[in-house]
This record gives sequence, C-alpha cells and structure tokens, in this order.
Amino acid sequence: MSKTFTKAEVATHKDEKEGMYIIVDDGVYDITSFLDDHPGGAKILKRFAGKDATKSFWKYHSKSVLEKYGGKLRIGTVAETAKL
Repeated sequence: MSKTFTKAEVATHKDEKEGMYIIVDDGVYDITSFLDDHPGGAKILKRFAGKDATKSFWKYHSKSVLEKYGGKLRIGTVAETAKL
C-alpha cells in the first residue's frame, strides 16, 4: 500500500539517519539506498534530499529512468501537487 506524505514530512527526510526522500511529480522516492548507485554521484542526490526535485530530474533524465528505478524507490505520493 502506498503512503501519502505532505511536503513537510518529506522535508524531514534529508539525511541518511532519517532516510533521504525526494519528490518527482507526485511521487515520493526513498533514495537512501540509491546514493552509491547514482551515475551522477551521491552529492547531487544529497542536495535534493527532502525537496521537490521534479524540475531538475526532468532536465537530466528521460521517462525511461523513472520507469527503470522508480518502482524500487517509490514509497508513496505527495499529498499536494508538486510545483515545477
């Protein structure tokens, strides 16, 4: 079952201890376990932890990236619509 998060709840997940979450479109993704696997490095993911990364995500990624990794990392949806 998918959980619903507020943006404020996602914002509390910005370090490895609390888990690192990002928002892309209306999805909430736990990227904690993906840090070392990210081709662009962990640093950029850490910069967006706890935030809406939609605009930057789509600037550098195609739909196929979200299809490939999203299913494993998606933990829920954001309660209010993510703004670009």
